[in-house]
Amino acid sequence: MDTSPAPRWLDEREAHAWRSYTRMRVQLQARLAQALQRRSGLSEPDYDVLVHLSEAPDARLRPFQLGQALQWEKSRLSHQLTRMARRGLVARHDCDTDGRGAYVVLTPAGLAAIEAAAPAHVDDVRRHLVDALTPQQLEALADIADTVLANLQRLEADEMDAEAEAR
Repeated sequence: MDTSPAPRWLDEREAHAWRSYTRMRVQLQARLAQALQRRSGLSEPDYDVLVHLSEAPDARLRPFQLGQALQWEKSRLSHQLTRMARRGLVARHDCDTDGRGAYVVLTPAGLAAIEAAAPAHVDDVRRHLVDALTPQQLEALADIADTVLANLQRLEADEMDAEAEAR
């Protein structure tokens, strides 16, 4: 006999909000990714890696730090960095303080690529999202995103606690 609780289906308002959000996310992401690729030759993952490295101290991060920031699995990050290294956008340098460790470093070509791509990408973000919203809507969007992100962190912590208790 199945004792799991009955699903809590979304009501009409909740389903509309969810479906509208997913359609917006998919369409917005696709539009921005296509424009980025067309204008700069960078993929969205390329751009994400370059942004994180360009904002890091000394334009370098340990692979695990970069993976955490991007929320990528180790294998995905490894394949992405290999592709980018072949194109000269990033390089791996040994860590002086940890003989087994390495840094992912932004190369001059990678810096030039992000500096060339960023203005048009920001313009696309502005045209497709920011300019479509009133200041109040933009603030509400930021508040909603912050609330959902905080909830995700709380749920992850709860899941980790439950797993630890189960051991």
